[in-house]
Amino acid sequence: MISRFHFPTPVPHAGEIELPESVAHHAVRVLRLGDGDPLVLFDGAGGEVEARLVLRGRTAFAALGGYREPQRESPLRLVLVQALATGDKMDWIVQKAVELGVSAIQPIQAERSVLRLAGERADKRRAHWQQVAVSACEQSGRNRVPEVAAPLPLAQWLGRESAAVRYVLAPGGESVLGAGPAPAVEVHLAIGPEGGWTESELAACRADGCIAVGLGPRVLRTETAGLAAISVLQARWGDL
Repeated sequence: MISRFHFPTPVPHAGEIELPESVAHHAVRVLRLGDGDPLVLFDGAGGEVEARLVLRGRTAFAALGGYREPQRESPLRLVLVQALATGDKMDWIVQKAVELGVSAIQPIQAERSVLRLAGERADKRRAHWQQVAVSACEQSGRNRVPEVAAPLPLAQWLGRESAAVRYVLAPGGESVLGAGPAPAVEVHLAIGPEGGWTESELAACRADGCIAVGLGPRVLRTETAGLAAISVLQARWGDL
């Protein structure tokens, strides 16, 4: 499999460009690519360029070849609205959600979220999760990098005007996930924290027009529930 790298600026369609230090380090020091080895560069806007690694001393370049815009995005515009989870669970959720084809991720501060983020700490975590999304695109072949938004309180997310169909995952939810025809608008999927949504949060979601849905008789962990629900929706309305 040819190694793929995210390029931070628009990639020219031909010629030769110097690789950023981080990309060069990953290619040469981590993956041990050598002079002349093939690689692919993508800038997150939908296209990719075939290239070959060119090493001159300690500087790495890419000799660019054919440009293409392969379609690897799901027809389902799906936003994962994920309550903050502890440890490396958020990294796992972001990585796998991107692999499964979500178009964006909105972290949410819920009442029972153990992880609390604000200020500079929130900015650093968001930047880290965005890089996790980039790495997941490199691995999975996606050329459009989903945005990981800044964490929001649930009430602030609910207060936003949106034409999207909103689902909230809840044990015993009255509706079936993925029932009926595919929505013509974006779909938002809200997943609770480790301790689950509180009754007041679920009431607020329903009052805002969210559709409460379940995933069978078992209670899933937060890092499992969202990925399972994404898979259901992608199989029903997307491209899985």
